[in-house]
Amino acid sequence: MIHAINWANAHLHDGALYDSHRLRHAIFVRRTGYDVPTYEDAEYDQFDTPAAVYLVHRGGSGRVDGVARLVPTTRPYMLRELWPDLVEGPLPESPSVWEGTRFGIDAGLAVDERRNVSRRLVAACQEFGLDRGLEAMLVLMPPLILRSVIRSAGCEIEPLGPVKRKGGIPVQAARVPISEAALRAVRAVGGIRGDVLAPPPAARAA
Repeated sequence: MIHAINWANAHLHDGALYDSHRLRHAIFVRRTGYDVPTYEDAEYDQFDTPAAVYLVHRGGSGRVDGVARLVPTTRPYMLRELWPDLVEGPLPESPSVWEGTRFGIDAGLAVDERRNVSRRLVAACQEFGLDRGLEAMLVLMPPLILRSVIRSAGCEIEPLGPVKRKGGIPVQAARVPISEAALRAVRAVGGIRGDVLAPPPAARAA
């Protein structure tokens, strides 16, 4: 299952939030070479706040092997604060639109398993969005990843601006609609039956 973790419930998930930051370090710092803050092999930035929600996938052994970060556009978010030039037109500031970033899968997984985890994370984004009454998520990715991860999973992609190079990497901003139809498409493509998001954990007694 995939868990929606934030600062308020992180203590109920046995270190999964910290492990997700360590996975991000492996993906975005060691492998991709992003120039972002780190501490003891954990990656973080200014958008890792109490407003963020982390979709964390754990494999059969319990190890974190997939993550995505979701931030409401009513709070500071990456596109608006760092790269507004990637969007032609006004930037959203709405409770019905969130931004998805730091989407990453453990490179040590087999190719088929990486694809499965990726599609389950996309399905989890749709499930989370429907549960919160969202109409769309904004994403910022290399165009190849937009096509091979988001579109190939069954979602529509609405480009928000041109492809530009940031940190030596071509990236593009896009809007991904949230809908029951999109969730059905993602589940059909991924062979997913039922919800992938786990129910909220029961609070532990003090």
